[in-house]
Amino acid sequence: MRIISGKYKGRVLHPPANLPVRPTTDFAKTGLFNILENQIEFENLNCLDLFSGTGSISMELISRGAKSVTSVDRDYGCTAFQKETTRLLGIHNLRIIRTDVLTFIKKKHEPFDLIFADPPFDLNIHESLTHSLVEGNLLATGGMFILEHNAKQDWSTLPGFQSNRTYGNVAFSFFTKLEP
Repeated sequence: MRIISGKYKGRVLHPPANLPVRPTTDFAKTGLFNILENQIEFENLNCLDLFSGTGSISMELISRGAKSVTSVDRDYGCTAFQKETTRLLGIHNLRIIRTDVLTFIKKKHEPFDLIFADPPFDLNIHESLTHSLVEGNLLATGGMFILEHNAKQDWSTLPGFQSNRTYGNVAFSFFTKLEP
């Protein structure tokens, strides 16, 4: 796992091999952040990383100057790795929560400016998750939701859909929460 840009650019982190994850490839992550660099200013963002796994997206957001990031994953090994990584890098604005994502999003939270979610491809919740986030109160009005999914899936008919980018077998669909 490599941090591509920002304060921790070039840092290579080595997650344990036994974690139950499918990490976003450097190719896909580079493409995603190239898009984001041209659309948003990271410095003022409160971000949420759902199904965060190794924390690759969370660390990249922090490295690029996000104001705060909340990382949610239910796996103990994943959250332990993220906590160790934040300790090693001296990161203080990353909140790591070990819980089920669906339980987390049902609770009341301050709205986030950017939400990234990478649910397991075989978990059939992409559509309901998108509805919950784009139509609920977790995403700030005008905020961006990014869904990582299998490139064969098309979520362009869901509310708030803006665009889609494909990188090999992985795709990112971008959604915006519009004014009510």
